[in-house]
Amino acid sequence: MATLAAGHEAGSYSADQSFFVKLAWVLAAIIVFGFAQNAALGRVDIPAVPIWVHLHGLAMLGWLALFISQNRLAASGNLALHRTLGWLGAFLVCAIVGLASFSGVMAIALHRVPPFFPDAYFLALTQIGTLTFAGLIFAGVANRRDTQTHRRLMMGGTIAILEPALGRLLPMPILGLTGEWIILVIQLGFVGAIALQDRKTLGRIHPATFSAGLVIALAHVVISLAAQSAPVISLAARLALR
Repeated sequence: MATLAAGHEAGSYSADQSFFVKLAWVLAAIIVFGFAQNAALGRVDIPAVPIWVHLHGLAMLGWLALFISQNRLAASGNLALHRTLGWLGAFLVCAIVGLASFSGVMAIALHRVPPFFPDAYFLALTQIGTLTFAGLIFAGVANRRDTQTHRRLMMGGTIAILEPALGRLLPMPILGLTGEWIILVIQLGFVGAIALQDRKTLGRIHPATFSAGLVIALAHVVISLAAQSAPVISLAARLALR
């Protein structure tokens, strides 16, 4: 039975990698469009944006390009280059974590937080959101020998970073913090799409799909709770007085 199951999953890998390639393109397109339209509408004074924010943006573009390339390499069977670029991706994620965390802190210190976010919420959102992305990605790297788990966790990490792009597409000034729960529903919709593909190709929902959805949902809950905690409120207030 174990041999049959392994053979079934190996077959489904090649059969449905095109789904993961297409999903990678969709996620990247949403993220790029979310930020691009925000700038095109004049909501961003680009020359006034700090250099570290530009570096963070470039690092994220690099991640999206690499993410699409990695999925395409897997589809083409070029696993040697896929593995080599995977280590580059790991270093890139470390850079993204540092830049995203620093950018979030400095946004509070320089009073650049969107007006619909309390400082404490923005602090929790940027720090916990960044760790959620990194946690899922590095869990995927740790499971790189298990292809089915690996690609679902990597996809989950990229679904996690839909949040800032969706925050720029939704009418957040009207929705306020309610918009964050709408974003969660959209994110879980993408996880649900993977679950449907799991049922189609594997005959069941893969545990990594459950895990990715659970981590993303818990991250929103933890962000909400942390933003109401005295230590986070106090730290945000101290940062704002810098």
